[in-house]
Amino acid sequence: MKIRDVPQSGHLGTFISYRTRYGQFRRPYVIPKDPQTPAQLRHRRNMGRAATNWRTLTEIQRAAWMAFASQFESRSKLGQSGRLAGYNLYVKINSNLADIGEPPVVEPPSYPEFGENPGGNLTITNDGGVIALKLAVAGAPARHTLVLGTKPLSTGRSFPGRFTFLGLLPEPIGGVSDITEMYKGIYGRVPVNMRIFIRTVQQVNGWKSLPKQANAVVPIGKP
Repeated sequence: MKIRDVPQSGHLGTFISYRTRYGQFRRPYVIPKDPQTPAQLRHRRNMGRAATNWRTLTEIQRAAWMAFASQFESRSKLGQSGRLAGYNLYVKINSNLADIGEPPVVEPPSYPEFGENPGGNLTITNDGGVIALKLAVAGAPARHTLVLGTKPLSTGRSFPGRFTFLGLLPEPIGGVSDITEMYKGIYGRVPVNMRIFIRTVQQVNGWKSLPKQANAVVPIGKP
């Protein structure tokens, strides 16, 4: 329900307040469904392990993370943000590294200079019932370029829902990476006449770049 009120976000009694590009809204609070996908559970374990490892650092190492984190701001919410905490940055960096099989770090890694995100247009084909998802790749991708995707959505959707980590961008052949199997490995069979959103994110030293997004509709194959 759209409301007239000051900008707000979060719980308000038994309601949730949130802001969209259409204005301020409020709805009854419903406990969200937790699908507990393998990727979710793995990331939670990685975060828990990083949180535990924070206690094993020396005072000097923790102080270095705190000083380094103070140079960065948290993601803006309702126009407000604040300085990052050393603990939060340590857990973020090391859980990101663990997600892609990289070893943890005890010293804060410098913020990298990200090149242009290589992700391009998404093309979905249906050749006699054999569906393929291929992502155009411009230039040489970073060593770790993450591919994330949504479940198949209605063709009328213009905004994606939840993204799930599918895997690292496969080596492109002729400027195209085939992401069919990694997508099916998470979501299974790909239904026709549904829209799929894909994002690519570069990751360097545990830091992530801004995502680049593409989408396409699964065509109905010829009979």
